[in-house]
Amino acid sequence: MDDFERLRGRLFGIAYRMTGTATDAEEVLQDAWLRWQDADRTTVRDPDAYLAKIVTNLAIKQLTSARARRELYVGQWMPEPVLTGRAEFDALGPLEVVAERESVSFALLLLLERLTPAERAAYVLHEAFAYGYREVAELIGTSEANARQLGSRASKKLAAEAPNEQPVDRAGWRKLVERFIAAARLGEIEELEKLLAEDVVSRADSGGKVSAARNVVAGRSRVARYVAGALQRFGGGIEAHLAEANGGPALVAIGPDGEVVAICFVTIGPDGVTALEFVMNPDKLAFAAGQLSHIGRLSDLSW
Repeated sequence: MDDFERLRGRLFGIAYRMTGTATDAEEVLQDAWLRWQDADRTTVRDPDAYLAKIVTNLAIKQLTSARARRELYVGQWMPEPVLTGRAEFDALGPLEVVAERESVSFALLLLLERLTPAERAAYVLHEAFAYGYREVAELIGTSEANARQLGSRASKKLAAEAPNEQPVDRAGWRKLVERFIAAARLGEIEELEKLLAEDVVSRADSGGKVSAARNVVAGRSRVARYVAGALQRFGGGIEAHLAEANGGPALVAIGPDGEVVAICFVTIGPDGVTALEFVMNPDKLAFAAGQLSHIGRLSDLSW
């Protein structure tokens, strides 16, 4: 097997964590593959390090360019979700190595947006892929001391921002979310409010391509009315499936023609639902839709 194909899953994982989107990660891999074809293999002593360096630096370049584009993005920008938890999904990309699953959580990908590209590279390579700082330095083209400083700075920023997440109780999550969906479909505002934390927030990433709130909706009453109203207006023919995405629980909304119309990450705390994050931009759902085409029946999409 060619070294590039052998390492594809790992390389995709680096690019995905660096850029936050499967689309950008695939572009990075395509460019890396072209460079690999042009390389003089006889001079490459360590293909793993050589390809990781190419992908890391292409991802840094891609992320820098993407951040400039995001300044013009319509509404909330969120990472591009990937479906996980099945061998068919993991083999396709970013979660090939089970030990790396936590480093691709949707919450962490959101937090990684707070880092500079160099900090993000150092953090991803060290924390998600266990590269030592000497190796990190070689991959991103800096000194070991600077690589260590970048990683330390990144960790401190993330620790300051990260919520105190608890392990997800699958049965409890499923029960609460099923109650939430039922209340939202029936427009039972009071029941919805009982399931929401007082400081709950709802965010939607539509990219201006579908109808959704462009600003954050905050507060129990406002979120309850917003979700119920949206489901009443646009929920006809849409089925919600419990699934795993980015290593955690999520809702996958399927339209009447079998298309993926949204992926929603529901965060639950001691007082109920604390956050709802809807990815609705069709461009950001294309990768997940492609994953779904590999499993045949939506009934298999259970979490």
